Amino acid sequence: QLQASGGGLVQAGGSLSLSCVASARTFSIYTVGWFRQDPGKERDFVAAIRGGRDSTHYADSVKGRFTISRDNAKNTVYLQMNSLRSEDTAVYYCAAGARLDSRAYPYRRDSYDSWGQGTQVTVSS
Repeated sequence: QLQASGGGLVQAGGSLSLSCVASARTFSIYTVGWFRQDPGKERDFVAAIRGGRDSTHYADSVKGRFTISRDNAKNTVYLQMNSLRSEDTAVYYCAAGARLDSRAYPYRRDSYDSWGQGTQVTVSS
């Protein structure tokens, strides 16, 4: 089970930090990803951190602005979002998976087995 939080309203150029807390005994082995979705559009990949080696993967649109990290002791993954733009406005979802596919293809929605409820991020221009 995943619980995402930290969304809110921010002006363009500002920052927000999202958190995703998982209830898993072996959290460190899970690949955790962040996706975002606008109404009427597909859920798009944002960033992921792989289980085990903690290597990261980002969508081109957020590289250099967003940073994903994890604290396995707290079963939590963070998404630090800086230099926010109006186009970053969306509902953000975290997802977790422990399969080989989750590590190999962290940018694919079907690589994940569990999803959080989503948190709204609104960036005003």
